[in-house]
Amino acid sequence: MVQTIDKTQYVLPFDQPFVRLEIESAFNGLSQQEKLYAHHISRASWAGGLVTFLQTSPESGPIFVLLHKLFASEKATDFTGKALKAGFSDEEVKALYVYAGGVFANAGNYKGFGDTKIIPNIEQERLEKLLEVSRVWLEIQPLWNKIKDSIYDLGPGKTYLGYHPQGLTTYLSKNITPEDTTKVQDWLKSRKIECYNTRLFKTEQNGKVLYEIRMASEEKKDPEIFEDGNVTYSITYGDYSPLMGLVAKSLVDAEQYAANDTEKSMLQGYVSSFKTGSLDDHKKGSRFWIQDKAPAVETYIGFIETYRDPAGVRGEFEGFVAVVNREMTSKFTTLVTNAETFLKLLPWSKDFEKDTFLKPDFTSLDVLTFAGSGIPAGINIPNYDDIRQTEGFKNVSLGNVIPASYQQSVTPFLTQEDAELLQKWRVPAFELQVGLHELLGHGSGKLLCKEADGQSNFPNNLIDPLTGEPIASWYKPGDTYDTQFGPLSSSYEECRAEAVGLYLSLEPEVLKIFGHEGSQAEEVTYVNWLSLVWAGAGRGLELWEPGRGWLQAHAQARYVLAKVLIQAGVVQVTQPSEGDLLVSMDRAALRGAGRCAIGSFLLKLQVYKATGNLEAAQKLYNQYSEVNEPWLSWRSIVLAKKQPRKIFVQANTYVENASVKVKEYEATAEGLIESWVDRFDNKELIYEALLDQTKADAQYF
Repeated sequence: MVQTIDKTQYVLPFDQPFVRLEIESAFNGLSQQEKLYAHHISRASWAGGLVTFLQTSPESGPIFVLLHKLFASEKATDFTGKALKAGFSDEEVKALYVYAGGVFANAGNYKGFGDTKIIPNIEQERLEKLLEVSRVWLEIQPLWNKIKDSIYDLGPGKTYLGYHPQGLTTYLSKNITPEDTTKVQDWLKSRKIECYNTRLFKTEQNGKVLYEIRMASEEKKDPEIFEDGNVTYSITYGDYSPLMGLVAKSLVDAEQYAANDTEKSMLQGYVSSFKTGSLDDHKKGSRFWIQDKAPAVETYIGFIETYRDPAGVRGEFEGFVAVVNREMTSKFTTLVTNAETFLKLLPWSKDFEKDTFLKPDFTSLDVLTFAGSGIPAGINIPNYDDIRQTEGFKNVSLGNVIPASYQQSVTPFLTQEDAELLQKWRVPAFELQVGLHELLGHGSGKLLCKEADGQSNFPNNLIDPLTGEPIASWYKPGDTYDTQFGPLSSSYEECRAEAVGLYLSLEPEVLKIFGHEGSQAEEVTYVNWLSLVWAGAGRGLELWEPGRGWLQAHAQARYVLAKVLIQAGVVQVTQPSEGDLLVSMDRAALRGAGRCAIGSFLLKLQVYKATGNLEAAQKLYNQYSEVNEPWLSWRSIVLAKKQPRKIFVQANTYVENASVKVKEYEATAEGLIESWVDRFDNKELIYEALLDQTKADAQYF
């Protein structure tokens, strides 16, 4: 029996919402030096963001080139006029614009949140005829002919990202298996090399295996070759070379406008890393970044989050530039000041907590630029365990992202009363959750480590609170959380951080910091829990597929926590009528059964993470992650009421008469496309870089 594919799950709808990230007012409050600093790092971020297209799929780079050339050749209004005159409908033209907006915003033709493929909402033959209307058709026609089938391909292994043959990835050659990644990671660990800025390719010949570990760098140099029996490891340099060069150049340009020597040293570390491929140099830059307290312009750039690597260890490129929102930052600063008090409220002993809480910078930022496959609401970085555990980290909340995310929101599966409460309080509740999630979620907890000489960062007689016996596992030299927990690591850690946010949002002193007391504090707490449960139990199944599992780390984490609260009797999901669900929560139980259930579950998450106990963590987490009846039956209801995620339209900066200006765009697909056309003044260079890299990689995918 041939399975019919529901194409509606892979298209962006005609009414796809586009929302603008407001930045002009905040940006204009900067000094001219600060504006120039922000401008050049923004350019570095956008150049590096093109790497993300290459990290997404084999066709994403060429699709970018085709669409960018198309829209750089004439204004959307002119193209629309010609298309309508040629007999195309408004919907057909809109389908092209929405698809282009989706590809640009997701840094490729797979969704940044969920990793499912995006195809145009117009038939291939009609899209080809529509492209023929363009003034550059003859120029883009050869490229279209090469990629048109892959654009629409929903065949096996092409609908989502993951290991071949079930999925698709450009982090690994298609013949790489999970066993290969484990073998290579163990070898790299023995040489104290981490994977963040690498890709892995395998070739086999005459019974011998060659693993090529590609380092992202501008510089190309002779491979470093290591023989191990029938296996050869080759470390090569120069992956994404032209684009890494553009990133480095813009960061060099930014250095002269840095506010202090710390920022200069930070940029120098990044530049050296992007030029040479040295992750240690990026770590050096990150250490200076931690020391750069309360800058007016905040930024971070590099190979950061490991969500999309099937093995969970290679980072996607992202770069952001943002302006500090001083009013909200003062609240986060107060939270940091009181962090050690609140950490003591978490359900584990001091032996499972860092020896010293290294108070981070915690700022609320209005985003000017966020290049990558999507924009989060908050970030806790750097992700390097050796820095986070002993030297510190920073938290940022992306303040203008939160209200923009909730524009035009629809809230099915709730009573009218709960829906109204959610609309009223969800922004302050989410600001609270982001603060707790990033600072005391990701920022809490120790990894128990023992060195080769027997030295450890925990007492020899430490008792496991779950078993009552001495702990039986820990991290060995070279181990990191990502390498130990692999594909489970991202969702598991997001779940731990979300659980911390729920647990501590019950504390009156925490709520008071954010300006919530009395009945208002009660409302914000309730909405914080309700929002997460609604996202997990009511909407989470949008990002789960039969035979494939969970498509997104945060969605899985929220589903797991909803299941924990359902098991505790705090949450109920029912089907009141055909085609509808109702998510309800016992408000009176939050401080009793709710707190107890989340606290107990959170303790398990922390102990298993701290001791590197992957087996126990998988057993626990997979049990709650399972989608069985009635959830399987309810999935069709969830999908029927699915709402598209907002696509953010970001501003650009430009220099005019030695002064930096900011340009914002309409919150439409056309506005987003215009912003991407304006974004690059070195178009031919980036076209060549994307197409050359795609051609060189073709044999591996």
